[in-house]
Amino acid sequence: MNFLEQTDVRDLSNLDLLARQVVEGFIIGLHKSPFHGFSVEFAEHRLYNPGEDTRNIDWKVFARTDRLFTKRFEEETNLRCQIVVDASSSMYFPEVTTESKAYTNKLRFSALAAASLMNLLQRQRDAFGLSIFDEDVQTHTHCKSSTSHYRLMLTHLHQLINNPERSRSTSAAKALHQIAENIHKRSMVVIFSDMFEQAEDLEHLFAALQHLKHNKHEVILFHVVDRPKEIDFEFENRPYLFIDMESGEKVRLQSNQVKSHYIQQMAKFKEALKFKCLQYRIDFVEADINEGFRTVLQSYLVKRARMRV
Repeated sequence: MNFLEQTDVRDLSNLDLLARQVVEGFIIGLHKSPFHGFSVEFAEHRLYNPGEDTRNIDWKVFARTDRLFTKRFEEETNLRCQIVVDASSSMYFPEVTTESKAYTNKLRFSALAAASLMNLLQRQRDAFGLSIFDEDVQTHTHCKSSTSHYRLMLTHLHQLINNPERSRSTSAAKALHQIAENIHKRSMVVIFSDMFEQAEDLEHLFAALQHLKHNKHEVILFHVVDRPKEIDFEFENRPYLFIDMESGEKVRLQSNQVKSHYIQQMAKFKEALKFKCLQYRIDFVEADINEGFRTVLQSYLVKRARMRV
């Protein structure tokens, strides 16, 4: 099974195993793609200094050159990556139950994508932290690169997956302002969110994104969506009862009655979001939960490569 493309992962009880499978499949794919030049293990070599740990000596290089070189790991660049996950109720769409046909929703996709990024960051000896928000920042950890820290982050993600809640609204603007003030300057900030705010709060949301850039952070916004349903509104032309997962508000209607208007408004919202990200030099990436994880990992590597320049 190719976990880069496969999103109907029914059992997320072992996030570590799944994350490793995603990353290992991605690394293999790098050798067959235009991204093969990116290092996912170490940055470069440097001469070995007597007295240093011998574990990082590259013996293959020694065999060719008769000189001792060590692998200079990415931790020496002190990259800090804060992974931010939206845990508001809209992220649990489509609802996953024992009766439903869906096995993947936006939150489960984001959790596995976040775990995969952490696995890749740990391989690169980079430090990472996790922030989880809905109306407020519920979890916020500082960046570390240890295995025990990685395990703790997976525990936080497991708790998210296993405890879905309805009627939990979001205040992305408020949360991002808090996060911008509480992370190390010049960090990479990776956000997984559907960015569904109230229309009157959009300017506050854009101000929060600007705040991140003002504090010298490099930002990737993964706009997590179920594209067929949330962007293209692909519903059969029959009556539906639509329920707002955050407010609980209900409306019964024939899907084709609102499809054209809905698609128009969603396109307008998305274009506004993309424009602001372009204006603030934030990487905007649509992450369709039906398309797998390759886009997420590739976008991270592209951003990581730019930060070295």
